[in-house]
Amino acid sequence: MRLTILGCGTSSGVPRIGNDWGACDPAEPRNRRTRAAILIESATTRILVDSGPDMREQLLRADVGTFDAIVWTHDHADHTHGIDDLRQVFHNRRSPIPAYARPATMASLSSRFGYAFDGKSGYPATLAGQELPDRIMIGDIVVDAVDQPHGRTQSAGLRFSQGAGAIGYATDFSGMTDDMATLYQSLDLWVVDALRRAPHPSHPTLSQTLEWIADFEPGEAVLTHMDQSMDYAELVATLPTGVVPGHDGLTRDVA
Repeated sequence: MRLTILGCGTSSGVPRIGNDWGACDPAEPRNRRTRAAILIESATTRILVDSGPDMREQLLRADVGTFDAIVWTHDHADHTHGIDDLRQVFHNRRSPIPAYARPATMASLSSRFGYAFDGKSGYPATLAGQELPDRIMIGDIVVDAVDQPHGRTQSAGLRFSQGAGAIGYATDFSGMTDDMATLYQSLDLWVVDALRRAPHPSHPTLSQTLEWIADFEPGEAVLTHMDQSMDYAELVATLPTGVVPGHDGLTRDVA
């Protein structure tokens, strides 16, 4: 499998509107972060995770015009509000895109974007929405899902497996449950939320994330969903071996 980090920024991206770079060096291109999303690919299957407001530019940059399915982690705007641009993927595929989310997320998206799931005024549906079970096979990739606390709501934690390879994706969560800890064992690669150093009610701090990485011992960990306080070069200089800050466009291959 191949993982591509399409975006590794928080809900406001880096820089924030107003050219607010915070502690991030604007001369370092890897500090420019679009909203969090990833792409998972095998030789025969391609899965998009989340469709934030930067999705169009992310897919153009990655030279991706179609995929086999989309999986949403949750319904927050920074993970879903590029949904209208999925229409062009529908045209490229010539069929509705299989679209998966946990029940509460799917209910919310179907209500807010009903035209995309049901069609409207002569326009066809672009998405074939389905509830995401705890385990599903998409093409030749096994997708396991678990519910994660995300402040007062929930998100889906994901694990992608093919053969002996396994990639975990844990973004937008505020605590580690037993089910999550089980899901994230024995990973070749773990892409995990590390919003900032200061506490936040619905995201982990960098120190919390590093403790979980030390406990679970993935082959490599890549930090994501980082805000403007998390400078790329400073992180590279201080993170432990086997942990790297993500950046938009980063790829990793897992055998």
